[in-house]
Amino acid sequence: MARRFLADTGLAALLTQAESSSDVAPEVRVLLSKASEGDGLAREEAHLLMRAPVRALPAICRAAASLRDRGKGKRASFSPKVFIPLTRLCRDTCGYCTFRQEPSQLPKPYMTPEEVLGVARAGARLGCTEALFTLGERPEQRYPEAQQWLQHRGYRTTIEYLRDMGSLVLRETGLLPHVNPGTMSRHEMESLREVSVSMGLMLENLSPRLYAPGGPHEHAPSKRPTVRLKTLELAGQLRVPFTTGILIGIGETPEERVDSLFAIRDLHAEYGHVQEVIVQNFRAKPDTPMAGCSEPDGVDMMRTLAITRIVLGPAMNIQAPPNLTPSEFPLFLHAGLNDWGGVSPLTPDFVNPEAPWPHLADLERGTRGQGFELVPRLPIYPEYLEPGRGFVDPSVAERAAELAGVDGYVAGGIARYVTK
Repeated sequence: MARRFLADTGLAALLTQAESSSDVAPEVRVLLSKASEGDGLAREEAHLLMRAPVRALPAICRAAASLRDRGKGKRASFSPKVFIPLTRLCRDTCGYCTFRQEPSQLPKPYMTPEEVLGVARAGARLGCTEALFTLGERPEQRYPEAQQWLQHRGYRTTIEYLRDMGSLVLRETGLLPHVNPGTMSRHEMESLREVSVSMGLMLENLSPRLYAPGGPHEHAPSKRPTVRLKTLELAGQLRVPFTTGILIGIGETPEERVDSLFAIRDLHAEYGHVQEVIVQNFRAKPDTPMAGCSEPDGVDMMRTLAITRIVLGPAMNIQAPPNLTPSEFPLFLHAGLNDWGGVSPLTPDFVNPEAPWPHLADLERGTRGQGFELVPRLPIYPEYLEPGRGFVDPSVAERAAELAGVDGYVAGGIARYVTK
């Protein structure tokens, strides 16, 4: 049965309620007018919008939506993908994560090449174009089991093995790899660029409080902001189409969310390589230190998405995962979003296994119901495929061009996945 969207939701009522002149403070109106005209806001101005009363949310969302319409029109995209969890071992321990496993919880430290190919081939038969490789951060530095497994097969590091698996999938199935291996050195990123069309690393948040004793990143050295910002900067220097974003609801303040967005904005202004920014909401999971923490609600997501659009401007691709807010996600289109991220018709979301992907027919219906066209895209956005920009390595450029239609999106469009 098709899922019903937006039934009895207070968020929908909030967005459609009539606005009176007293709903929005004069200083907020001035900032929204400035933002709608395309003038960038100062950090302190964005702080003010993030703290504005809830009654100002409809006006904030309208300003964000007008910017999105100017830059992206009424299209919302998604990437049809398979999720390949190459290894779930990780040297880090985050307070909210269930993706990470101990060696005793797994039959073996890594997926084998045969397993990787099996998933990729099954996805290709369903029309997927992205192979999303997600994996733990440098497990060989913590676990002898990982080190021995790699050495037995002739690898020193997990990233060396990842490179070969990306090459295998590209060569044997034609799916385009997008890799999320954590922080990377320049040499590692250069090697992965030859076998992947894009890469990603969530910034999450810049707050030093989050890795202080008792914080969610206390035992996660790779989550130090300076380390993650360095990876984002290297991606810019190497002209790697890059995905990043913020994770909201893990103990950060509204101002710290804004500060993290400004860090992304500044790096993108210098290098032009950030192809999409994700606003991901924390989901509490059993058997984690943060199991009892409250989750961001729809209002919080709408506000953060809208401020993200206002800070990053009309040209940025802004995304939120639809499976993490299943009843309300279509409304996010009215906060300036233009992308749903990777959605798989085959594999689960291994990072949030409790949250199934929406069926593509439901995703299309929910998107169309808000007045938008749903379009499938590659793991690289059309603007980064443009000849002469230098964002695609020649080793993957030909395959990307084969999969893309004249508009740079997946050839065949949504009809390839959904029968109306």
